[in-house]
Amino acid sequence: MGLLYGGIEAGGTKFVCMVGAGPAEIAAVERYPTTTPEETLQHTVDFFRPYVRRSELAAVGVGSFGPLDLNPQSPTYGFITTTPKTGWLQVDLAARLERELGVPVAVDTDVNAAAFGEYFWNESNHGLDPLVYMTVGTGIGMGGVVNGQPLHGLIHPEAGHFFLPHRWERDPFPGVCPYHGDCLEGLASGPALAKRWGMAAERLPEGHPAWELEAEYLALAVCNLVYALSPQRIVLGGGVFQHRGLLELVRQNVVRLLNGYIQAQPLLKKIQEYIVPPSLGSRAGVLGALALAMKACPPAAGIKSGYFAQLWAK
Repeated sequence: MGLLYGGIEAGGTKFVCMVGAGPAEIAAVERYPTTTPEETLQHTVDFFRPYVRRSELAAVGVGSFGPLDLNPQSPTYGFITTTPKTGWLQVDLAARLERELGVPVAVDTDVNAAAFGEYFWNESNHGLDPLVYMTVGTGIGMGGVVNGQPLHGLIHPEAGHFFLPHRWERDPFPGVCPYHGDCLEGLASGPALAKRWGMAAERLPEGHPAWELEAEYLALAVCNLVYALSPQRIVLGGGVFQHRGLLELVRQNVVRLLNGYIQAQPLLKKIQEYIVPPSLGSRAGVLGALALAMKACPPAAGIKSGYFAQLWAK
């Protein structure tokens, strides 16, 4: 397998760690619950340490829940910052892993990592830039790739907290977001579905009124992404999208809500190829973290050719 890389999907409920050289070259994978920072990060270090001892590990990429400080000039670069996750406020994630493992560590949000994974590993996404990834599960997150790079700015995308038209007479639910109440995450995340309807999303049957409302809220968010970023492809993932038929309902609502304003062929003729599920499935986050590691410490020059040479040059 040659030189190996590490990927970490650092989620609020579970960590997924991987060692490998690509989607078809996986040496090891381990999943474990997210508990305290000390216990969870020690488990992570222990997972990678054998590969470090054998000098097989070139770099590690991390896609983490946030918010994160992603400014390399900041004294708290790589920290999880204002998260509501108990015990994880102001946790130094990247520097601790780099110090204990002794290899370069690249860090980004979990959704930026998933977006980059879809862009990096899926040949059909090459050149589709900007590419946007939105995940809907315990929370709602958005990541993007612009000019071959994960999208950063003031911090990083937080489109899960878009403010949407909330028709109170139709939907009197106040929302669950502890910061905003009825933002996108407050109205359309998994916990919002469960609290509004009294049952978890996976138990809501087909034909339940929940799904028409959910599809409309998510389609409003997708329309905002189309208007703001003009992406060439939008990937929709996360646990809520496991419900059969939801993706197609979102597509239909996007076309209806845009109402012909954006005259672009993918939206007019090929919406099934424009709004798509993740090609990497549930592994998009950890494989995206693996891609971040490879970008931070590229393989030998002989492997860097063609499209990937362009990516590494950016």
